[in-house]
Amino acid sequence: MVTIEEALRIIEDQKIELKSESKPLEEALGFALAAHTAAPFDVPEFDNSAMDGYALCGLYQQYQLVGEVAAGDSKDIALQEGEAVRIFTGAKVPQNTTAVMMQEKTSMKERTLFLDEMPKAGQNVREKGGQLKEGQAVFAKGHMLNPPSLALMGSLGLSTLEVFSKPRVNIITTGNELVKPGNPKTKGQIYESNSYAIAGALQQFGFQHHQKIQLQDDFEATKAGIKTALESCDVLIISGGISVGDYDFVKQSLEENGVNELFYKVFQKPGKPLYFGRKQNQFVFALPGNPASSLTCFYVYVLPLLQKLSGYSKTGLPTYQFPIKHAFENRFGRPSFLKAAVIDGKVAILDGQGSSMIQSMAQGNALAFVEDGEVLKKGDLMKCKLIS
Repeated sequence: MVTIEEALRIIEDQKIELKSESKPLEEALGFALAAHTAAPFDVPEFDNSAMDGYALCGLYQQYQLVGEVAAGDSKDIALQEGEAVRIFTGAKVPQNTTAVMMQEKTSMKERTLFLDEMPKAGQNVREKGGQLKEGQAVFAKGHMLNPPSLALMGSLGLSTLEVFSKPRVNIITTGNELVKPGNPKTKGQIYESNSYAIAGALQQFGFQHHQKIQLQDDFEATKAGIKTALESCDVLIISGGISVGDYDFVKQSLEENGVNELFYKVFQKPGKPLYFGRKQNQFVFALPGNPASSLTCFYVYVLPLLQKLSGYSKTGLPTYQFPIKHAFENRFGRPSFLKAAVIDGKVAILDGQGSSMIQSMAQGNALAFVEDGEVLKKGDLMKCKLIS
């Protein structure tokens, strides 16, 4: 058995080989850049207006209107002292522009423009290179592309990006008692839910599963199912069958398929019977069968590895500290991840902490962490990972 810190360190220390691919800009969301990016030109490329109004030459309160410049116009205009042109947001300002005055603070009589207040030099003008200079670093390798990142890359004229490939993930669920939702079940059977939770958690963080396999509690079937799953994935996530019961065949089946154990069992609650193994460049997590345990282990252990395999510069859910709304004492005998709700900057530990209870997890938005035997008073800071 290992500690939480040891398990996370083993995952972090895995040597991996990253693969890269070209992605169209519109398909690159959630991928990590495979190369450093620098600006190919100044952004903006020319001085332009920050709003609809009038480009002015000199600092006066009245001007002679001599023309108009719309966004996208390429014509060159040079203003003389006391002259102004009508201009629109994003349009290139004429030569000799001193400032741009917003249209709401102006009035017009024939061709003479009157200002409600004196302009200030440079106001409402976006200067060339004001955001980025040509050659300036934009993003480092490993930067995860979010919507603003895509907007910036598009503004640099980049239609395709070199990104790190994401791992192919397969999911296996085990158990004679499990029935697919929508099918009839008999007494003693339950509807299978873990594969939906795992697939949803993958999608939540920008990953997809390649294949889902349901296996019965049979050694040969489990061994064959794992062999099949390993033929088409980089990461295999197994739910159930990893404990020490008479019908738990996953650990032995993994050994038979050449998977080397890196750790088995973590001193924590929930999720003690957690397995992590490796076969060459493939990784296997065998998660406990209880729904809350399975999903907790995904958030804490599986997600960091998936992000590492995707080339992310930062992995895992960040940890925050929030004051607890009520006193709490950890009497579970192990360091614990607790279903919690962070509301208005405070954390509340929810009822229904059993590893089989998923309703409380669905109503919460965080995993709160407490050390073994830790006692917290109302208002004490508590470590939390936000999961939604």
